[in-house]
Amino acid sequence: MRFKVLFSEEAEQDLLDLYEYIADHDGESRALAYVERIEEWCASLRTLPQRGTSREDIRPGLRTAGFERRVTIAFQVMADSVIVLRILYGGRDSDKLITPDA
Repeated sequence: MRFKVLFSEEAEQDLLDLYEYIADHDGESRALAYVERIEEWCASLRTLPQRGTSREDIRPGLRTAGFERRVTIAFQVMADSVIVLRILYGGRDSDKLITPDA
């Protein structure tokens, strides 16, 4: 089964913010390459969504996974889709930012 991978508005904004931060510090080509690697990883959830760490304690179907030691990707696995909820860079409090009320 292939799942459809969708990005929440917050995840899209997270990617844009990350791109801008890296572009300001290390250049646009490096920023683009990094964001594209994140997007590729997220796209790979279509064939294997049950990876990472289950965070059912926060919300049903929620999973988190580390990406290249600096990013936490939070996603929710549904019946036929995966929703990327947040893409959090560095030491941000991922539990607080991915709760249903956040």
